[in-house]
Amino acid sequence: MIFIDDMGWGDLGCYGNPDIKTPNIDALAAKGIRFEQFYVASPICSPSRVAVTTGQFPARHRINSYLNSRARNAARGMVDYLDPTVPAIARTFQDAGYATAHFGKWHMGGGRDVDDAPLPQAYGFQQSLVSFEGLGDRILQPNNHGLSAQSAKLGRGNITYVEKHLNTETYVNRSLAFIEKNQDSPFYLHLWLNDVHDPFRPTQHQLEKFREFSDNKYLQQYYAVMDEMDRQLGRLFDRLHELNLTQNTIIVICADNGPTAWPRYKREGLDAPGWTGGLRGRKWSLYEGGIREPLIVCWPGTIEPAQVDKTSVINAVDFYPTFCSLAGIAAPKVNWDGIDFKRALFKKPINRNKPMYWEYGRNPSYLRPAEEYDRSPVLAVRQNDWKLLINADGTDVQLYNLRQSRDESANLANQYPLITNLLTRKLMKWKDSLPNYPKSEN
Repeated sequence: MIFIDDMGWGDLGCYGNPDIKTPNIDALAAKGIRFEQFYVASPICSPSRVAVTTGQFPARHRINSYLNSRARNAARGMVDYLDPTVPAIARTFQDAGYATAHFGKWHMGGGRDVDDAPLPQAYGFQQSLVSFEGLGDRILQPNNHGLSAQSAKLGRGNITYVEKHLNTETYVNRSLAFIEKNQDSPFYLHLWLNDVHDPFRPTQHQLEKFREFSDNKYLQQYYAVMDEMDRQLGRLFDRLHELNLTQNTIIVICADNGPTAWPRYKREGLDAPGWTGGLRGRKWSLYEGGIREPLIVCWPGTIEPAQVDKTSVINAVDFYPTFCSLAGIAAPKVNWDGIDFKRALFKKPINRNKPMYWEYGRNPSYLRPAEEYDRSPVLAVRQNDWKLLINADGTDVQLYNLRQSRDESANLANQYPLITNLLTRKLMKWKDSLPNYPKSEN
């Protein structure tokens, strides 16, 4: 499973990027299926990862924003790390006899002043190599990078200093070594990239390829980083082919949330890099641009190629039960928020009736997009074609029909009061069930 960091729904060539192509990822999509209605469980990194790990909405685990210092976590009612006793997808695969590894961004505990977080091995990974947002063996950035310097003081693992533009190459190299070692046995691998998260640090050579975008230095840098990421992933795909593993390996590619929208872009009069494909919202927003992401699944010889599923509604909490189903291993008996979407891979689109819930942004300390238009209410639910957003105090009710208009420009709350009230009640009941959320008065 490849998890790309902070990439927009429309950034890949196969999702319509008008400026560049991502030839290796695009070629993989052509060999499999890509979904147009895939959602992550949060518009920010840590909870998005918790959802994949647990098969449950991350607010259940008191992680609703990015894990920070102990003080900042406590101020948001959050824990300092994901409880290692919860069901974890890698542990399930490890128990089934799979070799397991996590290479790349972790951000489910460890870093800053949190020195007691469990290592990835506590969640079922036999090997790991992370960054400054985790503990254990990790790569850090040199030259007094602040978060890397804090991480180095925590110890608890072998540390290697790597320039940021080499991060993806480093993680791919470790992935290749792991695959080659385990090519004759089952393996489960997370390749969770730090790219294309800012700040962007491409080489001058990489930048030169995108000189036509130099009027916006951030966009030029973004495309240079994305191009290099695609090139490195191509090395991985090619090696799987050389090892004759392509027909026995399921590859899943998606992203963790929408592209960033820092105020500095606006202050400098430049458009924020990353394209949502016309969807409203970006990272830190519960509008579609913050939570709808690319999803590609490739399994040559089993999944028919060149599929595009425009109708199945998939969520990152679905990965745990679905991966177990695809591998033919028993999933633990837990209260899943996800569903098994395996049938959608075989031309049987999912008609999802189970609601999907989100919460993000309880108070001003939460990061929000620079543009007011992209800032959403703090709670959201989608059921069938309807999506409702609302603040925890019941204000700013917004209702959209995503089949009729996916750009969330026409608020239908007053036109459909019955649907609005039904979804509001469901959403508030879910909010009240969360372990660290103030309960509604009514």
